[in-house]
Amino acid sequence: MKIVRRILIGAIALLGLATVAGLGTAWYVGAWQLLFPSHAHDSVAPELPAQLARPAVLVFTKTNSFRHEDGIAAGAQMLQEIAAHRGWGFFHTENGAVFNPEQLTRFDVVVFHNTSGDTLDAAQETAFQSWLEAGGGWVGTHSSGDSSHKEWQWYQDTLIGGLFTFHIMGPQFQEARVIVEDASHPAAAKLPAEFTHTEEWYSWEESARAKGFHVILSIDETSYEPYARMFGEEQDLRMGDHPVVWSRCVGKGRALYSTLGHGADAYRTAEHPLLLEGAVAWAAGVEGDDCR
Repeated sequence: MKIVRRILIGAIALLGLATVAGLGTAWYVGAWQLLFPSHAHDSVAPELPAQLARPAVLVFTKTNSFRHEDGIAAGAQMLQEIAAHRGWGFFHTENGAVFNPEQLTRFDVVVFHNTSGDTLDAAQETAFQSWLEAGGGWVGTHSSGDSSHKEWQWYQDTLIGGLFTFHIMGPQFQEARVIVEDASHPAAAKLPAEFTHTEEWYSWEESARAKGFHVILSIDETSYEPYARMFGEEQDLRMGDHPVVWSRCVGKGRALYSTLGHGADAYRTAEHPLLLEGAVAWAAGVEGDDCR
């Protein structure tokens, strides 16, 4: 009996250690809030700089679901460097209370950079929607278009256009051929006609093109393995028509979403900084067609 008891105690201890290790790993890789999503909303607005050059860029990186820590840090730094180079105003926050009518007037474009989950309360969502439709600009990267935003129906329908199904797994990151469909758009104007990029490629229930969005970049599904392979199962993620960057006018405002940008390496390529600089310039109304 003593031996059996010791075996049981040892097994329980090992199970406890494994559980702690698993939760620790989830926290480390940013998956903690994917397992336990938050619905916490900020109520006290941040203090903005007394002076912000125009156009001014607001970078918002709050995550109430999966957190792409490395991608957030690398992308935010890159956006700050772009703003400094172009002479744009810049403010980075994870405080959703900045989405109020008064403070939003200080900005020309908002970048949802790898945001995830339920980050804004109803009043903040309404303030952002009104600001955008009145002539603001929005750029979203990677997880700002995943399924963690589906509770905000206007956002899902108006800015993303499709329901995220899954991303590739087995392997999770693959190099693929990206094709420029509209070289006249500022987001693609400095890009080659096609290039390769390594990414955690997303798939959708339906192409954004079918929802009336303007496709800027698409991906060649024959250049990588568009499957999610997990636990001995395989899910086919092929779409046929597979956009990866698209835009549209929203009232008088401009909106652009890019699926690129999971990890830090995505922001160290030759093409991605050019893509985001052009995207922000267009959304801010500096370059390209004016939605008004």
